[in-house]
Amino acid sequence: MHNQKKTITFIINPISGTKSKEALPSLVSQHIDSNLYDCEIIKTQYAGHAAEIARQCAADHKDICVAVGGDGTVNEVARSLAHSDTALGIIPCGSGNGLARHLCLPMDMKQALDIINIGKTDHFDYGVINDQPFFCTCGMGFDAYVSLKFAESGKRGLATYVENVLKEGLTYKPDTYIITDETGEHQYKAFLVACANASQYGNNAYIAPEASMQDGLLDVIIMEPFNIIEAAKVGFDLFAKTLKNNNHIQTFQACSIHISRNEPGAVHFDGDPTKMGKEIDVRIEPLGLKAIINPHHTQDEAKAGKVMNNISKTIDKILVG
Repeated sequence: MHNQKKTITFIINPISGTKSKEALPSLVSQHIDSNLYDCEIIKTQYAGHAAEIARQCAADHKDICVAVGGDGTVNEVARSLAHSDTALGIIPCGSGNGLARHLCLPMDMKQALDIINIGKTDHFDYGVINDQPFFCTCGMGFDAYVSLKFAESGKRGLATYVENVLKEGLTYKPDTYIITDETGEHQYKAFLVACANASQYGNNAYIAPEASMQDGLLDVIIMEPFNIIEAAKVGFDLFAKTLKNNNHIQTFQACSIHISRNEPGAVHFDGDPTKMGKEIDVRIEPLGLKAIINPHHTQDEAKAGKVMNNISKTIDKILVG
């Protein structure tokens, strides 16, 4: 008696992300082993449809549910699969692709399919901010603004992005935050507060370079106000994975924190901006998400070097101009 085939559902959001997805159906038939898998491809038809399809995949005990789109689609699918035995797969088509990059998944559609075909999975933590699940980062203050800019940055290129964001950031007013964790209450005057489950916002900007998605802990990053000269260094550190050494940054880890701020206002989770009140709770759900992983786990160092070179040039430009 032969083994039953595994099932994969591809959820395509035709309007999300930056890459065309028209080639996907033919790529699926070329790269996914039809002896091992039965595949279906469903296109979303309205906002929230990806979440509904993914919930149904979990209810039907599908083996793998693949989000094909930008960070918003990935978040929608992932939150619907949390605490189920259906694994999240990602074909990254956005500009930031934070979760895919943290998991070292290929940005190339064909290579991403090859990883799904291997079918190796693992379990990962996810975060919750006031009952809203997130998988990479959430934050407030300038962070909500930064992540929003990041979501839009793909079309404009990284160098322009860094320059614009840092210059605009200098007019941003710091706020006072009271953060309570297991060790007690601490007050900070901060430019931004970020809580990271994964290491980056996307586009290889590492807000929490040492964050692990399997340690049951949030990495909390407090960025204190800085001037235009220091802004360039902050930008550099963000891409060089050296933010922790910056003297405007304080970091600590916690399973959960409570944040009090003076006014209600913007927050973001995985780059999705929204408004929340003065009191905010953030916590980790340990190993609540099953996801496809890259067993080869190689990162493109040459590309990272090229990005760093561009950032250095941009910083010189800011300092000179």
